[in-house]
Amino acid sequence: MSQRHPLLKKCLFPAAGYGTRFLPATKAMPKEMLPVVNKPLIQYGVEEALQAGLHEIAMVTGRGKRALEDHFDVSYELEQQIQGSDKERYLYGIRHLIEHCSFSYTRQVSMRGLGHAILCGRPLIGDEPFAVVLADDLCLNLQGDGVLAQMVQLYRQFRCSIVAIEEVPAADTHKYGIVAGEAIRDDLLRIQHMVEKPEPAKAPSNLAIIGRYILTPDIFDLLEQTAPGKGGEIQLTDALQRQAAEGCVIGYRFRGQRFDCGSAEGYIQASNFCFEHFYRKGL
Repeated sequence: MSQRHPLLKKCLFPAAGYGTRFLPATKAMPKEMLPVVNKPLIQYGVEEALQAGLHEIAMVTGRGKRALEDHFDVSYELEQQIQGSDKERYLYGIRHLIEHCSFSYTRQVSMRGLGHAILCGRPLIGDEPFAVVLADDLCLNLQGDGVLAQMVQLYRQFRCSIVAIEEVPAADTHKYGIVAGEAIRDDLLRIQHMVEKPEPAKAPSNLAIIGRYILTPDIFDLLEQTAPGKGGEIQLTDALQRQAAEGCVIGYRFRGQRFDCGSAEGYIQASNFCFEHFYRKGL
């Protein structure tokens, strides 16, 4: 890509989905607002973005998602109610995000897949590289930088699109975009092949893309040219496959732990983990 935009500062959150795996809880509440202990998923994601130096937060929302905008705004009545009490400390984290990030929003009017959701964010991103976070993939690293911060460092070196990958059980390949390619080093893969949600017998590997990306701005043109794929949706993996064929897309085996909070099992695991490592310690 061009060197005109070497710095990453924007992070896009596609947050328009219905969260059907968590019905009926998500019937009236955005899945991104599901609390992991006492903090919603979307806040963990924004904290990870800010820790990586990405302070311009863009969200693609949909109907019934106003709670996302309200969460990243000041609630004057609540602030006044708890001012001076010991409960005020519970707002320190969200206040920090409101003070140090800017937030912009647009809507995905029709649900046509992740690729389409990212394309809807184009007016908020412009002609710049940007990160993408899927908030229901909660990624935590107790030993150092968060996953996005790790990927930002890689972007400064390679200046191409980067996707976070991890090994999944072969029986679960139908749940993910699956990649294969040439190893650059133990934790890096130059991706040559991507398949969206293949059955195990047709999967090129068991390396799955999870919800962390850094994308170069040419992805928008590729998405516009991408025909609907599996499920009649515009698949991000289809556009990334073309980008990989024309240049470079890197898969990164990140340091840390990822919880699939779109599933009940992963959500409970994440809640137990955060209770033990953060909430009990007052973090």
